[in-house]
Amino acid sequence: MSGTFLGMPAFPEAARAAVRDATLRANLRHATHTIRDKRARAVAELDDWAELREAGKRIKDHTLRHLDHYLLRLEEAVTAAGGTVHWAADADEANRVVTRLVQETGEREVVKVKSMATQEIGLNEALEAAGIRAYETDLAELIVQLGRDRPSHILVPAIHRNRGEIRDVFRTEMGRWGRPAPDGLTDSPAELAEAARLHLREKFLRAKVGISGANFMVAETGTLVVVESEGNGRMCLTLPETLISVVGIEKVVPTWRDLEVFLQTLPRSATAERMNPYTSMWTGTSGGPRGEGDGPRAFHLVLLDNGRTDTLADDVGRQVLRCIRCSACLNVCPVYERAGGHAYGSVYPGPIGAVLGPQLRGTQSALDASLPYASSLCGACYDVCPVAIDIPEVLVHLRERVVEGGEVTRRGVRVRLRPARGHAAERAAMRAARWVFGRPGALRAGQRLASRTRGVHPRALPGPGRAWSASRDLPEVPAEPFRDWWRRTRTEAARTGTAPTEAGKAVRGE
Repeated sequence: MSGTFLGMPAFPEAARAAVRDATLRANLRHATHTIRDKRARAVAELDDWAELREAGKRIKDHTLRHLDHYLLRLEEAVTAAGGTVHWAADADEANRVVTRLVQETGEREVVKVKSMATQEIGLNEALEAAGIRAYETDLAELIVQLGRDRPSHILVPAIHRNRGEIRDVFRTEMGRWGRPAPDGLTDSPAELAEAARLHLREKFLRAKVGISGANFMVAETGTLVVVESEGNGRMCLTLPETLISVVGIEKVVPTWRDLEVFLQTLPRSATAERMNPYTSMWTGTSGGPRGEGDGPRAFHLVLLDNGRTDTLADDVGRQVLRCIRCSACLNVCPVYERAGGHAYGSVYPGPIGAVLGPQLRGTQSALDASLPYASSLCGACYDVCPVAIDIPEVLVHLRERVVEGGEVTRRGVRVRLRPARGHAAERAAMRAARWVFGRPGALRAGQRLASRTRGVHPRALPGPGRAWSASRDLPEVPAEPFRDWWRRTRTEAARTGTAPTEAGKAVRGE
């Protein structure tokens, strides 16, 4: 499976439609500004935030360099605690494994705690095709599922909805999925939350199988960690008899001491809280290998690759695997604020989606080839990232891949990518610029020609460049190239014996 929303166009086309939706833009502007302002205040409380950020970066980089070692160590620890580990190379294999595990229990429905990995592989659709119904229990994911919608934010998947829209969805759709919404439901946040609680409670108490993701996996003990704000995750993790966790291989950390760093940076970057309300941790089955005590009697961990080892092979792009899914980059991005998450055509929207999706899936589709350009390169995403992912650097790197093609690793094999269509003129211009800049005589002649013909220069680019210059003028060419000016002024000063001008001093750094 591609991991993209079927039928989604390239980013420019989808964004063009989104920015015309005044309600969507208002919802996004209010939500993102509120979250990022609260985050800034929460981060400012810590004097050692910069040190925590650097520590998180180094822990992740160390783990990625030795990923094979820590994954095997994790498997040993999970198995020793009574769990079973499954390895999935891609989305199809992961879906087959999970579907089989659910079918072996004899159940036809499962409850889920929000998991981006299961959304990435399209697990709900795969289960439905097998006659198994999956119920999302995160409030925002519930809103998306009831509304037959798609998530548009990493942390707040229903950020594009306002309270009135959510009330209407609850009124019309809840009854089709279970307990209907209360009569006279208003758009009060308290009433909406209570309606969701009543609707979900019966599913928690009935479900025998739970499916989760994980924010982190601790290799030394085989412990999985989920952080959340509502308590639904704890219900999914403790009440079912069978728990299946689908987790990307990059989520492993070596030790509990390493985990401490991220439990400080993730809540503040994500929800602007000093500590998230619920931190759930589990190691194997309840009571160990014999299954005694509370919690699931059977635990399965599905370790998902799906393009991650290929990304790891890219010296520049591998840094995106540090991501802890805090969504801080989305909340500061001017492009995301105006276009929304649906325009990215993936479960991973915003700046991190623009660099993660094209690496996991490749840049051969029109959508994935367009995502590295869904940015102004302002750098705000890098400034707020709690693990210091240089997203602008990766964006430029991926743009080069789109234009030039190049080689990437796919399933352990080096593959030559074809240059993307529609960039022939850009490639030709860059090659011409490289030739000219490598030949001083040609550069000098070109500068003089540009100066002498400046009176007839257009103010906008023709043809394909018209879109670029629709909102900006071409730079005005000076009347004289700098090198000619420098030679003339120096000659005049030597002939007349006058002191160099202030401009000349400034150029020489005097």
